[in-house]
Amino acid sequence: MASNKRYFSSSSSMVPWLGIAAILILLDQTTKITIPRLFVYGESHAVTSFFNLVLVYNKGAAFSFLASETGWQRYFFTIMGIGAAIFIIYLLKKHAGQRLFCWALALILGGAVGNVIDRVLYGHVIDFLDVHVGGWHWPAFNIADSAICIGAILFIYDELRRVGK
Repeated sequence: MASNKRYFSSSSSMVPWLGIAAILILLDQTTKITIPRLFVYGESHAVTSFFNLVLVYNKGAAFSFLASETGWQRYFFTIMGIGAAIFIIYLLKKHAGQRLFCWALALILGGAVGNVIDRVLYGHVIDFLDVHVGGWHWPAFNIADSAICIGAILFIYDELRRVGK
């Protein structure tokens, strides 16, 4: 029992980071189960003058990269996501005490796994957040994509901060 206490309370434990990733996965998957029950594919509802909820599917990666391919991209991006998750878990274990770095990794991990789940279950990623300005729409995205982007920004900030020291 004492060894478990040390593992969970240690400042170098990766448990909190895996917990953050798990919460993100849960939130992401909950929204991806809810939106298709409320919307028909392509249906859009305005929330504000610059934000809609819409149900779309992305068979590719960010910005629908490779979405029009023959289907091989589903397996490619699934394998890439699993590989990224394994590497991130390794990095979390190795650097668990570096808070900002691990926040970034936990966000990216949660997002990557959330989108891998979609690819495995549905063959595509469910997107539903639509930001637009003056008739121009940012490509639709989801909670997982948001976590990946925020994680990437934190990662870059952390690296720039380290270089500056």
